[in-house]
Amino acid sequence: MEHVTEPSELKGDVILDVRDLPCPVPVLKARLEVKRMRPGEVLLVLATDAGTRRDFPVFAEQTGHKLQAVYEQAGIYCFQLKVCGGR
Repeated sequence: MEHVTEPSELKGDVILDVRDLPCPVPVLKARLEVKRMRPGEVLLVLATDAGTRRDFPVFAEQTGHKLQAVYEQAGIYCFQLKVCGGR
């Protein structure tokens, strides 16, 4: 996993904006979104719940997807998740 320094470094085929939603909603919505995506596509998640810093690495590990990058600025957390074969 890479910690990027500029938000412009983050890219996604699908952008999931879950800002202002409490835990566990961001991860639940991400789980639903990756089920609609094909392997190789990238999901970019924008969240404000501080718990997502802990939750998204665990989510990626448990589901077999790859957390490619994490970025945080001014209370907004961005996660770049590459969809792999796991669901």
